[in-house]
Amino acid sequence: MLKKKLLGALIVLGSSASVNAFATDDVWLLVDTQKQNMEIRKGEKTVAVLENIAIGRNGAGEKSHRGDDVTPLGNYRIGWINDKSAFRKFFGLTYPNVEHADHALKQGKIDLDTYEAIARAHSYGQVPPQNTDLGGQIGIHGLGSGSLSIHRSMNWTHGCIALTNDQIDQLSQWVEKGTLVTVK
Repeated sequence: MLKKKLLGALIVLGSSASVNAFATDDVWLLVDTQKQNMEIRKGEKTVAVLENIAIGRNGAGEKSHRGDDVTPLGNYRIGWINDKSAFRKFFGLTYPNVEHADHALKQGKIDLDTYEAIARAHSYGQVPPQNTDLGGQIGIHGLGSGSLSIHRSMNWTHGCIALTNDQIDQLSQWVEKGTLVTVK
């Protein structure tokens, strides 16, 4: 039965790969967690680089659970925008993605129902559940009233990508709901 449900979920994912309810604009973001910068790209051309970004306190990689302070690597979309965030602006990412969910299911970190909910959300171009054991509420945000000196001296987030307030304002001119974000 489990095998049959998994196969059904994978068929849904495979058939929906070409369906994209998100924006199709050619502006996208490339976040380099090693160089700690973000490129705003239009197609293959870099139009701006935002330097000295901050990531999760425990670096970047595979998130193991909610609260691990790791910035997840992968491909996401901007799923929602909060212009009234305590961090000035918040661009929420469609984390966890299907690859994270697949890996977590195989490791027993999430159950089949959670996997299917994540896969279904992505197949319909929606934000996946944000309250799973994999964590959620991962995004790109500014500092708000936070300390610029701390931002410049260390990675301080719980897994998000942080910019200065000036940088988040600059970014907001380029992105919208649906913009592709690649975190490497």
